[in-house]
Amino acid sequence: MEITGLEAIPYALPFREPYVTASGRLDQREMILIRLHTDEGIVGLGEVTPLSLRGGTSLEKAWGQVRRAGHRLSRTSLDGIAGPDPLAAAIEVVVAQVPGRRYAAPVKAGLEIALFDLAAKVTGVPLWHLMKGPEAAPVRCNATLSSGEPPDVAERASEWATRGFTTFKLKVGAGDDLAQVAAVRSALGPDARIRVDANGSWSADEAIDSLGAIEAQNVELAEQPSGSLRELSRVADASAIPVAADESVNDAKDAARAVEANACKYATVKLAKVGGIGPASAIARELPVYLSSALDGPVGIAAAAHAAQAIYRNAEDPGLAHGLATQALFEHTIATQECRLDGDKLTVPEGPGLGVEIDETALEAAAL
Repeated sequence: MEITGLEAIPYALPFREPYVTASGRLDQREMILIRLHTDEGIVGLGEVTPLSLRGGTSLEKAWGQVRRAGHRLSRTSLDGIAGPDPLAAAIEVVVAQVPGRRYAAPVKAGLEIALFDLAAKVTGVPLWHLMKGPEAAPVRCNATLSSGEPPDVAERASEWATRGFTTFKLKVGAGDDLAQVAAVRSALGPDARIRVDANGSWSADEAIDSLGAIEAQNVELAEQPSGSLRELSRVADASAIPVAADESVNDAKDAARAVEANACKYATVKLAKVGGIGPASAIARELPVYLSSALDGPVGIAAAAHAAQAIYRNAEDPGLAHGLATQALFEHTIATQECRLDGDKLTVPEGPGLGVEIDETALEAAAL
């Protein structure tokens, strides 16, 4: 078996409401669907989710990198994937054909996901099984609330609560943070878990002051309150609210440095940010992690949901809700089969590989 070609289809999904954070505003999410074709008709699905809002690679540059990767991957033999250890064979292809310095992390993640999906389909098993996960357990997720006027944020939180969510992440750093957190706490009551995410927008001093002001609201954790590990270390030392790193931990070396600096208790890992499931697993071995979405489409969310079944096999599970319910933020989807969100539980689709099936009509309508 060999790869005969790579399709790269840029597309966009509009949000139900504008997505507002300290980093900016999005009205739609632009992504690239990858299809890896083989001479036996089996197709591997991947997804590239550029992080341009955070200063990362643009959609146009990512698309160019994906197309170059397609030329590199063309005629690559996949015979090892049909052997006794298909996951190891797929990893070998990733290491050989997706060199780290050539591609941005979201591109590496998309290519890795496509190769892993392909390997699991060849083997005829779900991806979580290929990765030696114990079972396909529902993944508990948090609700994600973009920044806004406190009454509006509280109203959206209540809507998520009626759907069965018990953990709520508030985007802060772009408005009256104390008022937003207090309004949500008042609306949800004392038992709800509230976490905040500043996307590194505060200085260390601002973070210490802001977290001190909201401490009485019983906040579960603060994601990336400041930009650097040095700043996070200061914040973690001064604040009673546990700190979780995001943008400042992008690989296992960053995670080890974070542990050494006592910069955080946790890290949140986005596959697009770190370069795929393999790098996410390496981070988890250094530091307790929970998974988050980079506002992915159905393929990226499915990959993270499968990863959640296996990532703690050799790592500590902190028992935190994952940020993978963001598919509910979009007006529509490009999939006929994708992860199912039942209350705050996300379930992987049935079938081999990721289990995702693409709606060709919807994809055509969403294509850029």
